[in-house]
Amino acid sequence: MRIVLQRVSKASVRIDGRVVGSVGAGFCLLVGFTHGDTPAQVEWMAEKIAGLRLFPDAEGKMNVGLAEVGGGVLVVSQFTLYGDTEKGRRPSFIDAARPEVAIPLYEAFIAALRARGLEVDTGRFGAMMEVELINDGPVTLILERSA
Repeated sequence: MRIVLQRVSKASVRIDGRVVGSVGAGFCLLVGFTHGDTPAQVEWMAEKIAGLRLFPDAEGKMNVGLAEVGGGVLVVSQFTLYGDTEKGRRPSFIDAARPEVAIPLYEAFIAALRARGLEVDTGRFGAMMEVELINDGPVTLILERSA
């Protein structure tokens, strides 16, 4: 499981020109799954994200969590996170989990974030989406949890 996390002032996702998900201050998560990813990894990742302290305290240090700032999470499926560009000019996506594996994990991840009291909005799995965001900081992290 691989996630690109961006701390945002705001973020939204559009499908066919219509906003289907948006958040104010919080995190925009681009989420990808590979073969062998498990529900245990999903739970670990949700717990990690819910507990990260990436917002500035009174002294400007990253020491405040998402819940403390009342932030939201925008979750966007992103199979291209497992794109391999080592050979040739066109990426291979052989390491990306097929939809029958990835969709249940994606849905479980969203549910796990919500179970931790987070406000979560989403894109739509497999859709062509336009993601718009204002990266706050900028703060961008790559989170990965292997089986």
